[in-house]
Amino acid sequence: MRIISICMAIWALVSFGFGIVLRPLISGIPIGGTDLGFWFAQQGSILTFIALIFYYRWYMNKLDRKFDVDE
Repeated sequence: MRIISICMAIWALVSFGFGIVLRPLISGIPIGGTDLGFWFAQQGSILTFIALIFYYRWYMNKLDRKFDVDE
């Protein structure tokens, strides 16, 4: 449950925090022809979510091997 909570907190920070709440603070940083806040709202949160999925899969497979419950 701890790893799920950490992953969800990271995703919430990136999608809601950087894309909406902190957007005025990071809007002056250009990335890819647009500001960083817009990029996080449009693509950054999606890419972060995909990275978290792969990390979660890797971590759970590692735990399965550790406790000898892998397939």
